[in-house]
Amino acid sequence: MTMAGSGSFRLVWKKTERSVEIMTIQVFSTVTDVSNAAASMVADQAKTAIARHGSFHLVLSGGTTPRHTLERLAEPPYATGIPWNKVHIFWGDERWVPPDDSRSNQHMARTALLDHVAVPAGQIFPIPYRQSPEEAAEGYESTLRRLFGKQPPRFDLLFLGLGTDGHVASLFPGTDAVMEQRRWVCHTQTQGPAADRITLTFPVINRARTIIFLATGEEKAPKVREILAAAGVPPRLPAQLVHPVNGEIYWLLDQAAASLLTEKI
Repeated sequence: MTMAGSGSFRLVWKKTERSVEIMTIQVFSTVTDVSNAAASMVADQAKTAIARHGSFHLVLSGGTTPRHTLERLAEPPYATGIPWNKVHIFWGDERWVPPDDSRSNQHMARTALLDHVAVPAGQIFPIPYRQSPEEAAEGYESTLRRLFGKQPPRFDLLFLGLGTDGHVASLFPGTDAVMEQRRWVCHTQTQGPAADRITLTFPVINRARTIIFLATGEEKAPKVREILAAAGVPPRLPAQLVHPVNGEIYWLLDQAAASLLTEKI
């Protein structure tokens, strides 16, 4: 399967007798095209979820391409075409910074989208800023357990970015959080400013009905190829541990991020 230009293909894996994973990879000419496609998928998934159970549970991601997607959703036809009063908003991860900090994923989502559409305030569930990142993680897990009960939530749509080191959400290579199986939310650390992070863990991420990876730019190409070429190989990167149970994964890539995908993948 050559991915030199725009295109789409679907791969289906039957993991067990009771579990099926479907992966669709789509390559677009530009970052704008990726963002437009992601916004259209949000609208479609919202319609499906609301018809199924009366609400749409959406998990947001930080990053430049996700921001473009949120800005697109704040414009016609999505700003008025999506029934935002039935949308519930969550976050996959957050930096341990105040919510008005420019590095905050919540701040980004509010300025790009939530300040412009009619999601009820009581249906927006940001990761809290508490006295310590550990308390913030405990607080968010408590919120999820209050809302969803004993079993991890089954979000309708969950966005993930892809780090150049293969991390997703704030699950970084070599950290304990990657292997966490009990907690739904935990504190972890990375290098540089705002090193403390709060993140959903894989037991929650992999319960999502649909996961959308957004990856753009040439710097993402090596990891995109490594991840998508690694079927059947023991995972080395956090992104290789994303396997929704009876769910779908969509990879939305621009041509730069897909530039190393070849017929051998």
